[in-house]
Amino acid sequence: MPPFTKILIANRAEIAVRIIHACREMGIQTVAVYSEADADALHVEMADEAVPIGRAPAGESYLRGDKIIAAARQTGAQAVHPGYGFLAENADFAQAVADAGLTFIGPPPDAIRALGDKAAARSLMEAAGVPVVPGYQGTDADEVLAEKAAEIGYPVLVKAAAGGGGKGMRMARNAQELPEALESARREARHAFGDPRLILEKYLAEARHIEFQILADQHGNLTHLNERECSIQRRHQKIIEETPSPLMTPELRGEMGAAAVAAARAVGYTNAGTVEFIVDPATRAFYFLEMNTRLQVEHPITEQVTGVDLVQAQIRLAAGEPLALPVRLEPRGHAIECRVYAEDPGSGFLPATGPVLQFSPPQGPGIRVDSGIRSGDRITTHYDPMIAKIIVHAADRAAAIRRMQAALRETVLLGLTTNLEFLQAVLAHPVFQAGEATTRFIEQHLSEWQPAPPPLGALLAAVFSVQYSGDSVQCSGAAERYTPWRALANFRLGRGR
Repeated sequence: MPPFTKILIANRAEIAVRIIHACREMGIQTVAVYSEADADALHVEMADEAVPIGRAPAGESYLRGDKIIAAARQTGAQAVHPGYGFLAENADFAQAVADAGLTFIGPPPDAIRALGDKAAARSLMEAAGVPVVPGYQGTDADEVLAEKAAEIGYPVLVKAAAGGGGKGMRMARNAQELPEALESARREARHAFGDPRLILEKYLAEARHIEFQILADQHGNLTHLNERECSIQRRHQKIIEETPSPLMTPELRGEMGAAAVAAARAVGYTNAGTVEFIVDPATRAFYFLEMNTRLQVEHPITEQVTGVDLVQAQIRLAAGEPLALPVRLEPRGHAIECRVYAEDPGSGFLPATGPVLQFSPPQGPGIRVDSGIRSGDRITTHYDPMIAKIIVHAADRAAAIRRMQAALRETVLLGLTTNLEFLQAVLAHPVFQAGEATTRFIEQHLSEWQPAPPPLGALLAAVFSVQYSGDSVQCSGAAERYTPWRALANFRLGRGR
């Protein structure tokens, strides 16, 4: 018997589609919510029911917890899955869901609240004996932070106390740069999180970003599902993740896994979560960064090497079922995830918007694609520009890299500037292939990267007079047998048009 008969998904796009697939396998009906901009979105089409909740801006729709709870009551949903982003780590929303007599598919509100505040989380981890990055949390007047930064030693990271996802984070290399870093971080923190408080952490110039997946039930059972390496980042945001980490040894995995479990126990954690660490690759010393109280974007690679469906595990744990996993899971093979974004890596990763003229994801053994878009959809300024996640699984790391390179080559994505070519540059770089990339990899090795000149077919397509009207493209000009526009439905070359 499924633990619930109907679940409302308080999210959109790729993660909403992912949750719908998990629920279908479990025999659970789904309710989608959508903004005006998403009326024709894939997750709306796939769900058993769909409820409109407001205009396109997230503040008028996906961040309106009252409308989401009303939609759950209206449709008879028993539980709410928040996905990631939006309200997923909002303790007040989790409490409101519980107060409405519904089940929140995630950790308790108190755990979300305790771990969502970086200052409080650092203090909790220190008390639990979990190593933390040298830093300071406390009174955040500028003069106090300046004094503490000098004690910690430059360079330092200025971070939003209530933040995440790289927002409200600035680096100061010396005392002269600190005032601007404080002002900029405080401004962004206030805008993004409504909370301008700041903390300081020592900036580790050469570091690896490694996280551990946690699962915990309501009966005191808690385990980890090994690590994911997330060192390839731009603007402090991940773009490529893999598991196992090439830095890991059995001894280090044991130590970090035990610290991750201790961190979760310190706050009475239940459901799925991720403990993030920074690791000094020279000494293999590791430090707690934060704990994400939700499903991670990169969760599929853990699923590939463990065989555990993390979304289904979340649902069963939220229903009170006991954890049904061995104490320790050994990774099977190697998995890599690449995040495909509508953005321009050659211009500082500026987001791109516009129609998705054609999206043909790669296929084949060991390839998985999680996406919430189709050909004909539009990427807007209202939401995150991630188009898809391409995940590969192979027997070892070298095979997984080759499989991902092939999968990216086979991906057809027309109409938008994307990071597909940049992802290939990362995978082909000898430092990445050697498993030695740190969080400064892009800054050190690809900061001057520019895309290669387009092939002949693309140039000819650009010369054509292209008219896109829904599901057809008509061009005038000389026929080009290999033009990428032939991938489009109803492609036609005509003369004199």
